[in-house]
Amino acid sequence: MTDLVGHFLIFGLLAIAFLMGPLIVGRLLRPRLPTPEKDAIYECGEPAIGSSYIQFDLRFYVVALLFIIFDVEVAFFFPWASVYGSAMQLADTRLDDASREALSARLLSIPADQMTPANVISAETALQIGWLGLADILVFFGVLLVGFAYVWKRGDLDWIRALAKKSAQAPDQTVAV
Repeated sequence: MTDLVGHFLIFGLLAIAFLMGPLIVGRLLRPRLPTPEKDAIYECGEPAIGSSYIQFDLRFYVVALLFIIFDVEVAFFFPWASVYGSAMQLADTRLDDASREALSARLLSIPADQMTPANVISAETALQIGWLGLADILVFFGVLLVGFAYVWKRGDLDWIRALAKKSAQAPDQTVAV
């Protein structure tokens, strides 16, 4: 038990040293040249204008949420590509028996020593799995495209939507001379 506590203590101290070391070295080595311009408050590289207690445009949040949703959904392509790639390798009729058995074991998540001839995936079955995988990803991608088209049609991606509505409502104020 004391050995386990010792390991946790050493790990914790090393973690603190690795985190604090660069901060302390940077504090000691970096130049200190404060100027009013460097000390000014800024947000994302832009100077602050006005009060911080103003209403924030919700479109920023909507676009951020849409980015996260679509970004996470695109991450689902990677496991699909892994399984689809293995199935398409198995669909090759030129594979030898040992390679087909190894790929089948990896695709079915069966340890290689527990593989039986009944578990080996044939080229025809692998081709059917490949077509099914392609149909699955096309449906998934279709749902993504429908969602993207809905968001686009609704105008959630238009940054200047409010200005376009104002200019459409206000007629041109020019006076003919």
